[in-house]
Amino acid sequence: MEIRADRSDLPADSGVLKTVKLVDLMIRYRAEVTPKKRGGKIEDSVLAQMLRDPICKLPLSQLGTTDFARYRDRRLACVAPTTLKRQLNPIQHMFEVAKRDWALPITNNPIKALRFSAKMRMRTRRLRPGELHRLLKATRLCRNRAIAQIIQFALATSMRRGEIADMQWKDLDLKRRLLTIPVTKNGHARTIPLSNDAVKALPRRCSIEGRVFSMTGNAIHLSWDRITERAGIDDLRFHDLRHEAISRFFELGLTIPEVATISGHRDATMLLRYAHATSSAVFKKLNRVAA
Repeated sequence: MEIRADRSDLPADSGVLKTVKLVDLMIRYRAEVTPKKRGGKIEDSVLAQMLRDPICKLPLSQLGTTDFARYRDRRLACVAPTTLKRQLNPIQHMFEVAKRDWALPITNNPIKALRFSAKMRMRTRRLRPGELHRLLKATRLCRNRAIAQIIQFALATSMRRGEIADMQWKDLDLKRRLLTIPVTKNGHARTIPLSNDAVKALPRRCSIEGRVFSMTGNAIHLSWDRITERAGIDDLRFHDLRHEAISRFFELGLTIPEVATISGHRDATMLLRYAHATSSAVFKKLNRVAA
């Protein structure tokens, strides 16, 4: 499949593609397209990492699906298949832009024929006993102590890292305990209720450019990596706090529509993928029913 796609990646007249390397395409895409995207900062970091790979030195005349298959195999040693597929989405879009808007004679997109034979894994990672305490203890050595409040706020609201980083004071109604999130991943704004824990996690009204927390999404990501390493906690991502929060909402007895109002999910199936009850919680409920 990948070899056949390789042979049809380029048109017969491919002279111009001999002078353009993948790195040239990516640099232009980062400069002209990525900044216009809502998640541009994160995408820029992903592309910057990929630019260090040898595949970027290849001219487009020699570049095909088999080259990306070798890149895929290298990266799968470091990241999950779902993560890699997400990271390659802008590369696939880049080839479409190059063909449509930059007049490069590319007939087929080499990423479209790329296959991921590895079985997709659905994460079920939740906080284990004592891990939250270890995380918060590790934040004491951070230069920006806001990360401790951000962790607690994420657990209280199930909000995504980017949503927390972009929070504005003007979108907070502390009197009614409501927060409006105008820009979300699925494109639909939502207003969520703030629990006592969420309100306690808010910083005092001191911000940069109206933002509630003084950390960007990338700064949170970097700080999280240092904290988990310092705490000696493996395989725990910041996004897992969203899994934890949603699972806790269900354990509190909230209904699917109520949890969806907070999390922003518009599909019950997707929402339930985030909900993972602990054995201890189920055990307590079973005993309560039996009693």
